[in-house]
Amino acid sequence: MTEKLLQYLWNYKIFKSFDFKDTEGNAIEILDFGKWNSDSGPDFLLAKIKMKDLVLVGNIELHTKSSDWIFHNHSGDPNFDNLILHAVYQHDVEIGEFSDKNIPTLELKEYIEEETLWKYGQLLHENEFIACEKIFNPKNIPFQFAEEKLLQKLDEKSLEIEASLRKFKNNYEAVLFHYLAYAFGLKVNAAIFKQIAESIDFSVVNKIRQNETQLEALFFGTANWLENAEDCQMKIWKREFDFLKTKFQLPNVKFNPKFLRLRPPNFPTVRLSQLANLYHKQPNLFSKIIHAKTIAELLEIFHRVKASGYWDNHFNFGKISEVNHEKFLTKNFVEILIINAVLPIKYTYHKYHTEETADEILDFYREITAEENRIIKGWKNLGVQIEKSLESQAFIYHYKNFCEPKNCLNCGIFFKTMTV
Repeated sequence: MTEKLLQYLWNYKIFKSFDFKDTEGNAIEILDFGKWNSDSGPDFLLAKIKMKDLVLVGNIELHTKSSDWIFHNHSGDPNFDNLILHAVYQHDVEIGEFSDKNIPTLELKEYIEEETLWKYGQLLHENEFIACEKIFNPKNIPFQFAEEKLLQKLDEKSLEIEASLRKFKNNYEAVLFHYLAYAFGLKVNAAIFKQIAESIDFSVVNKIRQNETQLEALFFGTANWLENAEDCQMKIWKREFDFLKTKFQLPNVKFNPKFLRLRPPNFPTVRLSQLANLYHKQPNLFSKIIHAKTIAELLEIFHRVKASGYWDNHFNFGKISEVNHEKFLTKNFVEILIINAVLPIKYTYHKYHTEETADEILDFYREITAEENRIIKGWKNLGVQIEKSLESQAFIYHYKNFCEPKNCLNCGIFFKTMTV
């Protein structure tokens, strides 16, 4: 048994029984197994369990053995503060801090078939990009595949945005702020940046947006970075945040954006500063986005957006960098913002408020160069022509929803492959 295999079994719920009991014999009902996390921190995020008539929402950590918690030095790591369950293949030692915090341990060994271990162990060691790789032919891709898949993705994203609108009283500006924050965080910090944005009443952003220093202070303070001010500028941000916290009665919340595996230009410090500059420079941001008719107009909105002067020779607080230059948003990064935040918001808005058609939204994607990542590289290696984000977004969506979970029987490409 490996930890990766255990995560795989948990993610796809491959157990011979779901009548789980913790190591003390208490019944545990898994209401939501959580979202598989490939970055640092707990293995599964936003999970939900029911135990002793209590519903708990939080994160779940998986280990081959209980003692791995100690060997991996998780104790005291703030990323694991919201842990609700420790699931292990073999329970070999009691963890004192779990007992103190009433965090249950679930031993999974008796819930997994031996044949399952062997079968799925083989799958984990396959080097194939997709299951049908050996018989795949790009000529079997259905007509208008990209358009249909991208519209499916936009419809799913639209439902998510509509739920946010209901939660935030139909405030499109606030929801745009949340989704832009998500996109600024990229893969590593997307969820954390969105949580930061949602924890801030958007009316506060509107009231202080003319003061860029206060906007930065608001974002940095909410990210829990100003407690130990190390230089003059940090002390200024700390003073401003303390003022804002008192004036607007800001909630006492703490977040921990990640730096691991990020290139310095993508550090959360720089990205939050750039987000502050965007809202400082564009007081009518939502209106401009909704009324933009071309990709050039959207790109112009983000033109010359940059981190504040402090970040010219910094990537982190109090540490002067040998690299000294203004940190503008690159065109590639702006296109990521447009793809992941701006266009889904426009798509949702147009359904109810404008005469703009879905195909006009797709035209924006037709004008943006395709992203470059592991998934797109895999498709290209199979002979698929991907040039614009219309195609790249469609094939990323298809891979995550059909190829990765091996949902082959519901795949249009697989069906056509098997019937030609």
